[in-house]
Amino acid sequence: MAAAEQLSIEQFSRLARAIESEVKRVIVGQDQVVRGVLICILSGRHALLEGVPGLGKTMLIRTMADALDLKFARIQFTPDMQPADITGTDILEDSEDGRTKVRRFQHGPVFANLLLADEINRATPKTQSALLEAMAEKTVTVANRTYQLEPPFFVLATQNPLEMEGTYPLPEAQLDRFMFKVNVAFPSVNELIGILDRTTGASTPSAQKVADGAQVVSMGQLALNTPVATHVTDYVARLIVATHPETPTASEIVKRYVRYGASPRGAQALILGAKINALLEGRFNVAFEDVAAVAANALRHRLLLNFEGIAEGISPDTVVAEVIKTLPKTV
Repeated sequence: MAAAEQLSIEQFSRLARAIESEVKRVIVGQDQVVRGVLICILSGRHALLEGVPGLGKTMLIRTMADALDLKFARIQFTPDMQPADITGTDILEDSEDGRTKVRRFQHGPVFANLLLADEINRATPKTQSALLEAMAEKTVTVANRTYQLEPPFFVLATQNPLEMEGTYPLPEAQLDRFMFKVNVAFPSVNELIGILDRTTGASTPSAQKVADGAQVVSMGQLALNTPVATHVTDYVARLIVATHPETPTASEIVKRYVRYGASPRGAQALILGAKINALLEGRFNVAFEDVAAVAANALRHRLLLNFEGIAEGISPDTVVAEVIKTLPKTV
């Protein structure tokens, strides 16, 4: 992969808008979903998309791969899948002279830039855990040998919240590895009409490549170098602490319905997401509004509700919104 060039904020904004526009040529509506997935990709982190079947989750990820010149791989998770089906395995093959057997590592689909983990919650916990090292360390270890994944690398996973039979809920440790959990909502009437127009004709639109891996890495580097004012960092830290019911700053809704609050990775997701959201808006300064814009995606899968919260049907999004509403911006 070519070396990443240094981008300006104007180039970042222009390239990001081009990616969004190309994806929206194929995907009808779902603007916030597209923005959330793009933020994760530009930060080099992972995203979990949740929604009922037929909402275009897989199509969105495939379209994003088409718009980016990246090595793409898809894993369709099933209960009988084994970890080696993801990571790869050592195989024996004949040597060049044909007299002996030599061991060769056969790479699995995880050796890609953009990995689609389709219906990830259909795999057993043992198989799900095969992704943990790749997601956390960008490496794969097989037979005591470690292989480096080529940057950029990110996992975009999907899951269906309705079907529980034959599924294995992701453990909190793995959920925490996803920067965002993006809820894919059912389309409106007008959006549904647009979907029908695009998908029931003789031809369907497809995305053209508008960026490559080096540019994605460069955009992520610009985001990392974006400064964040001290008062914004302080606000994010207090926001995370306020999601824990045992802390003095916790609001009443947190104390009543939350069993355990967001992790430090939640704070990292807020800062990174806010940086990229600001750059996407053409700004080099991160504001409180940028934090609020990414808060639901960054925290909804990191809040564990207690029994009362689950029984009363309280949504983590409701808790996040209330914390943002009640927490003062400065102290």
